[in-house]
Amino acid sequence: MISEITRRNIFDGLRVLNVNWAGRLDEPEFLARIFNLEQMPSYDGRFKNAAGDIWQHRINNPSDWDDDWIFTDSRFNLLQGDDETFLQFLCEMIHPVVRTDQQESERLRQLFNEFLATDGYEVIERSKISGYSVYSGRRKIEGIPLSVNLAKNQQMFNAEYLSRQLNRIEAAIPHDPDLAIGTSKELVETCCKTILQERGIEFDDKWELTKVVKETYKQLKLTPDDIPETAKAAETIRRLLSNLATVTQGLAELRNSYGTGHGKSVKTKGLTSRHAKLAAGSATTLAVFLFETHEARNEKP
Repeated sequence: MISEITRRNIFDGLRVLNVNWAGRLDEPEFLARIFNLEQMPSYDGRFKNAAGDIWQHRINNPSDWDDDWIFTDSRFNLLQGDDETFLQFLCEMIHPVVRTDQQESERLRQLFNEFLATDGYEVIERSKISGYSVYSGRRKIEGIPLSVNLAKNQQMFNAEYLSRQLNRIEAAIPHDPDLAIGTSKELVETCCKTILQERGIEFDDKWELTKVVKETYKQLKLTPDDIPETAKAAETIRRLLSNLATVTQGLAELRNSYGTGHGKSVKTKGLTSRHAKLAAGSATTLAVFLFETHEARNEKP
């Protein structure tokens, strides 16, 4: 979790830099991007909710409250509340709707990450809107960003499409597990098709994931029948390869049931970020293994 010490350090940094946390929005407008102000209590008896008293004391009479009042207001609980809300608050501060100076946004992101790193969190670019970066917060997987697990394979993962998939998975894990699960399946599929293409193997774009992976195993000589009896720990290798096939099937089933890409009932309940981490971890492990094997056997069959 993100400690209160880290949160206070970030807020102190914002005070020292005299940062207007709401940017070019008025404060009620900014906060309404994160909180339902009409459902939150008012501290002023003249108003029935937080929207009313924030307007009164920060718009109508802006000197009533200090500029940094939000950092310690118990209704928003930014010092001790859940990590997701705190990270969302930071990311909204540097959203292009709020702040258009990209250099300023990057300086603030660096400030956030300097302190968040202590607790194993960070703010990363998630996407772009009209050329501006949009950010999301996340917990690093085992203290290391997901993309770093693939850093040594970046030359193999040089396709722009594949790079976008990795970024989408990382950004989606905490806030959109369904997207992370769906993209994890697409990651494996894209990796396999890239390998087949580079090895001159024809395939049908309509193939199911399991068939694409099976053909990739075949071309990389990773099927159990390709393991010679003379190989050390031959039976163990066969089991591992069989488990990889199970991972593939599991990713396909998760994607069909919970991930993006298929219409579902409005009553369908999604999975959580921990399930998304499992899918992402399995997908990246499989993708790295396949690409490393592809590189090791780079002579075309």
